[in-house]
Amino acid sequence: MKSASGAPRRHLPTSPFKPPLPAPPLEQYSVDDRVSHDRYGLGVVIGVEEGAAVLVDFGSRQERITAPYAKLVKL
Repeated sequence: MKSASGAPRRHLPTSPFKPPLPAPPLEQYSVDDRVSHDRYGLGVVIGVEEGAAVLVDFGSRQERITAPYAKLVKL
């Protein structure tokens, strides 16, 4: 529903009905990137599934980390 003037509706900063913020873009990883994970520690990316997951070698184990990579940081 549009207002009579045709302008988009304004939302107050504290309103619970304000439009959601756009999602931040996913971090892009490539093979041989060095990464750090909160639980597994330092590792190296050994495989990439675009937009879905990365396969990381942490030395003692290999883990598949799925998007949005919340605990994974590129070094």
